Amino acid sequence: MSLLAILTVALSSVKLLFMVQNINLNDIARFDFNLAIAFMAIWQERSVSKAADRLSLSQSALSAALARLREAAGDPLFVRTRGGMQPTPRAIEMAKNIEHGALLIRDAFRDGLDFNPAQDAHHFSLGMSDDFQLAVGPAVSQRLLSEAPNVSVSFHQSNRHTVEKMLETGELDLAVIARPPERSWLAQEQIAQSGYACIFDAVACGCAVPLSLEDYLALPHILVSYSGREGIVDEKLRPLARSRKIQTGLTHFAAVPAFLRGIAAVSTIPTHAALALARISGLQVCEAPLDLGRYPVSLVWRREIQDDVAASWMRMLVRDAVCNHVGIDGGAEVEVTS
Repeated sequence: MSLLAILTVALSSVKLLFMVQNINLNDIARFDFNLAIAFMAIWQERSVSKAADRLSLSQSALSAALARLREAAGDPLFVRTRGGMQPTPRAIEMAKNIEHGALLIRDAFRDGLDFNPAQDAHHFSLGMSDDFQLAVGPAVSQRLLSEAPNVSVSFHQSNRHTVEKMLETGELDLAVIARPPERSWLAQEQIAQSGYACIFDAVACGCAVPLSLEDYLALPHILVSYSGREGIVDEKLRPLARSRKIQTGLTHFAAVPAFLRGIAAVSTIPTHAALALARISGLQVCEAPLDLGRYPVSLVWRREIQDDVAASWMRMLVRDAVCNHVGIDGGAEVEVTS
């Protein structure tokens, strides 16, 4: 159950919980805790109409709740822009306290609950770009089949441009990401490092292995990039006053073998993806002939599920899959030709 759903149920009983304590709560009793639910819905959706749908309320009812929130806070809280209802600095500060209070209420209701992966049914939504899906997704699925037969998982395509919104809306429970966003409501753990390698059809290319820089630049390149136009190779070549010919641009790593088999061309992609694709395609992998550096690989999740037993177990499982994968530092030895 999502935090918002738990909060909806829990806050309906908050006044009763406070009444059983010997505390003077006159001020608290005058506050409608349903407004906290309205605040969180608008905060997460950035839209009054979407928040109303999520809470099964009319748009006018939620607009009225927003008006009461603004009056109580003495601030507009959410300002309508072309990109949706954007929070004011006051709303951003309030969100931290409201979320913290919601977590305390959730924990009070969930205290003592446990998770048994061998028996319990559960579904997780994991976000990662398809290079990680290719490299570690099968290991995650196999672990579930052997250790948690009633647990299912869905993998969602995500990257550093999309992961924040997907985590914020609850579309994802956990993400594996390079260079994750820094947000106060997100928790993250760097678990490994990865780098880059070349993948190509050695027979079709007719080049010595590993590739020299001259052979590398003489080949047409298959680029995989979010923009589809340039990547880290172009950034590293620029100071050398060198360039490459990008013959085809792709946005998904899984398509790379189809563009390389039997063709004199090369693609430079994350090492873990290159090795995963080579295993299923028979293509050759070698180190890139220029220093492309390395980058961190992190797990990212919402702080609201930090202490959730099931979520913690899944983080452990994904962490093991990433760290034990060939081509990712901290795991098995990198099997590339150098």
